Amino acid sequence: MASSLTLVGALWALLSFLSAAICCTCFFMPYWLFGSQMGKPVSFSTFRRCTYPAHMEESNVVMVEECGRYASFSAIPSLSWQICTLVIGIGCALLLLVSLAAILGCCIGDLISRMTARMQGGVQFVGGLLISSGCALYPLGWNSPEIQQACGNGSSQFQLGTCKLGWAYYCTGGGAALAMLICTWLSCFAGKRGKPTPY
Repeated sequence: MASSLTLVGALWALLSFLSAAICCTCFFMPYWLFGSQMGKPVSFSTFRRCTYPAHMEESNVVMVEECGRYASFSAIPSLSWQICTLVIGIGCALLLLVSLAAILGCCIGDLISRMTARMQGGVQFVGGLLISSGCALYPLGWNSPEIQQACGNGSSQFQLGTCKLGWAYYCTGGGAALAMLICTWLSCFAGKRGKPTPY
């Protein structure tokens, strides 16, 4: 089977797929922030939440212990989290697109040249930059009333109160760093030089 990638390119394809999978999976997981509300553990991401309050028929509030996304985009608790959702989603889409193209380059000859690999590395850098920017914006939403209910009144922008950052937040940032630093650098050496034409 012909390949348009060098050995470094095969490593680039593998790490590109790994970073895209980490970022996309952890972006979807609602384990970015851990707190408690009404004696129950709760967790949040930019657009999902686990364990949320619900009003019952007799105007009692009970905690529903299940995970779900917010009912609409406008229901996301803060504007900064809405921006994070968009920015990280676009970054994940870019990383997925490049990783799929890189994997196809392992199987199809003449698909990826040295120049196209470098261009894909630039796209990876932009995708990783968008994801890491979204992670940097995430603490701006910690002053919303919904977060203060779970983290205490001491929580505000960049002040967590009683909450803790979760593993999914760190993994998303780590996947973005992998894409920006290592995958972008490897892409410079990933494609084979084009064959000279006889004309």
